This record gives sequence, C-alpha cells and structure tokens, in this order.
Amino acid sequence: MASPLDVGTVTAALKEHYKQLRVQNMVYKDNPLLAMMPKYTKFGGENMPIPLIYANPQRRSATFATGKANTSTSALEKFVISRVKDYSFASITGESIKATERDADAFLRYATMEIDGAMHSLTRSLAIAMYRDGTGVIGKQSATIDPGGTTTLTLAETEDVTNFEVGMKVVLAETAIGALLGNVGSKEITAVNRDTGELTVSALHIDADASDFIIAEGDDYATGASYKKVFGLEAWVPPVTPGSGAVPAALNGVTRTTDPTRLGGNRFDGSALPIEEALIGAASRVAREGGSPDHCFVDYATFSNLEKALGSKVVYSEAKARDVDIGFSAISLRGPRGTIQIVPDQNCQPNVAWMLQLDTWSLNTLGEAPMFLDFDGNRMLRESGDDAYEIRLGYYGNVACNAPGYNCRVAL
Repeated sequence: MASPLDVGTVTAALKEHYKQLRVQNMVYKDNPLLAMMPKYTKFGGENMPIPLIYANPQRRSATFATGKANTSTSALEKFVISRVKDYSFASITGESIKATERDADAFLRYATMEIDGAMHSLTRSLAIAMYRDGTGVIGKQSATIDPGGTTTLTLAETEDVTNFEVGMKVVLAETAIGALLGNVGSKEITAVNRDTGELTVSALHIDADASDFIIAEGDDYATGASYKKVFGLEAWVPPVTPGSGAVPAALNGVTRTTDPTRLGGNRFDGSALPIEEALIGAASRVAREGGSPDHCFVDYATFSNLEKALGSKVVYSEAKARDVDIGFSAISLRGPRGTIQIVPDQNCQPNVAWMLQLDTWSLNTLGEAPMFLDFDGNRMLRESGDDAYEIRLGYYGNVACNAPGYNCRVAL
C-alpha cells in the first residue's frame, strides 16, 4: 500500500517533477523572443548600469593645430535598469489532496495541471511585456466603437486578442500612463471572441470611451506612478522619436534626445511597401548605423503574408533557442549584413516587425524567470484563510539593450 501523502512528500515530488530543464522547455517552447534573447540570471544589487558610447572623440583635423586644440571627448551615457516583479499563483484544495492521498500519481497529475496553468500565465505575461513599453498596456479599444453602456470591449487590433483570457481582470485608462477611469473599475473577462477581437466583461462600462487603453489589473503604471512591467522592445525602440508624442525623452536615467537613433533606436515606415521590401529597407537602415541585424520578429499574420508574397523564393530555416534544445520555424532573408531569420511570435504586436541584433539585448533577472518562490524550501504553503495549499511563482528582472541604434522598429 502506498504511503499517505503529506506536504513534505508533495514538495519533494513537485521538485522532482519540475526540474530546471523541464521548466525551461515549458517556458520557452511557444515564446521565441523570450527563448532567444540572451539571459543573465545574477542581477543582484539595487540596479544595473548599462554603459553606451554613442560618439567617438572628434579631436581630428587635416590641420594639426586645429585637431590638437579641439577638446571633444567620447560621448558616454549609462542606462540604469532596475528590477520589476511579476507573480502567479496556483491553489490546490485540501479536499483534493485528501482524495488522492493514497495515489501520489493522481495527485501529481492534478497538482501539475494547476501549476502548469499558473506558469503559462506568468510566462505569457513576461513574453508579451518583452515586446511592449513597460506601461502594462496589452490592447486598445477600437476608435470607431464606443463601449459605454455595454459589457463589451472591441480591440482596435484583432491580433491582440491572444493577450486576453477568460477570467482575467482588466482596467481602462485614457492614456497609457494616465489615471485609471474611476467609474469603470476592474472588469472580469467572461468571454473572448478570437475571430472578431471582442471581449465580454462582467459589468457595464460607464466612463469607458473609444480608444481607451486596456491593462491587466495591477499591471498599470497609474496606480503606483511607476512602471511595473519590464521595459520591452517598444520602450527601448519606441514608435516615434523619444521626446515627441507620448514617448518620454528619458529612459532609465538617459535623456535620449541628444542622439535619438543611437540612444533610442531606428524607426522605419514600411507601411506603404511590400513586406519583403520593408524588411530589407529596415535592415539597410540598421546596417547604415553600424548594426548587423540577425533576427526579425513578427506576428503570425505578417509571417503568413510574407510567406505567400515570397512564393517559390521562400527559404525556410530553424531559429534556435539559446538555453534549451528548442527551435522555431523561420524564413531566411538575405540582408546587407548577412542572413536574417524572420520568426513568428504570437506575443509580437500586429503590423510591427522588430529587426534586431540579438546580442545587443539581454533579459536580466535575479534567478530564473519564471521560478518557484520556495526560498524557505517549501514549495507548497498552507493558505491561512482557506482549506487549500498555495504554490507561488514569480520573477524579478528587466530587459536591457546596450546598443539601441543597432535595432529597428518597422511599421508595416
């Protein structure tokens, strides 16, 4: 007869089941950018400086005296990144534990279902945020449909529907870093139409308007007057020149208006061009600035359109993850500095391509991301207010780029 389960036995079983390699496989298999971006897992201390030389000394002249008299020195900036946090929880009832106490395999199957779901939720949160600007915005209400007085939100970009799940609670704001709409409050998503991009929520909207920003509850900038999500690609390489529009001039302590390209990346408008021409044009722009783009990340619709446009000229390849033996289908495109792998990613913004030199990027974390928060050795914790046991997951870290000018945001 099998021995009865206790918390110690369960913890040991879960630790054996969730070995590091298995967790990495779970985390990376459907998230190409997360899988392929270089990792640094020893981000200790209060913050991390990311130095960048964006101009060489200009003590040069065909005339000796003129060059010697020039006082120009190297232009150096230092991005200082700090960690943000994100959490996910799984809960297993005492009754479920008791009902399977004579069958460890049955319990493990039940427990892993909940834990896998919590890990998937946290992984997607990180993977989506790595493309975005740190504000927590994961979608926008259609500009042509007023949601006021209804229980629906219609996404401006249908492809953003992958960012939303039934049971998720969302809040609304008129601007990405503005105050939340006071009379709207958080709404739980009760249904998702993945064909139309329509979200049904639990209560009527009162103050909501067309073009409002949609944010997962607790992720918003406004509640704490600070960025709670990682600074992703769109923070480092924003859609407009830093300091113009809604994009702040400063990022991680650096005012980027001195050289908006080298400190804030390249922007290429390829919306009027065929996709292949837009990507080659963006790669040429990066090459002009000294970069060597090797990967380009797009949403699935863009990847499909590129595949169809290339027709018989399409060349397939496999883009490899850095930490585990996982590969992703890619299309190879010849650029001015070598081959570029075009990789589809469900987390990428629609109608945007990210032309990247991947070795200029890093995901810097304190420990793995995500990981079990079991620093006391207890993978399961008794919930004080319920007949249940809790498993906690999370991560502490941020994204950094040491050469924004070697990367490009391409509008399609």
